[in-house]
Amino acid sequence: MEREMSTTVERLIEAASTLPESLQTEVLDFAEFLQARRRKDSIKDSRERLIDLSGGLDSSATFAGSSLNLQQSLRDEWP
Repeated sequence: MEREMSTTVERLIEAASTLPESLQTEVLDFAEFLQARRRKDSIKDSRERLIDLSGGLDSSATFAGSSLNLQQSLRDEWP
């Protein structure tokens, strides 16, 4: 009977467990590097989405006109 295909995690654990401790440390370092790179990429993606939102208030009646007029109207609202 053929052995069922192991999951990637199981295969990784099996392969790493046969390595000397120094190489296991390298595998761990590489895995942590990949995690950090993935987090950095997701942060970059969210910044790009924010850039896509820029200019979204151009057609807003509340923010229409020049920025100086908007600032003055906000100041006029304050006591």
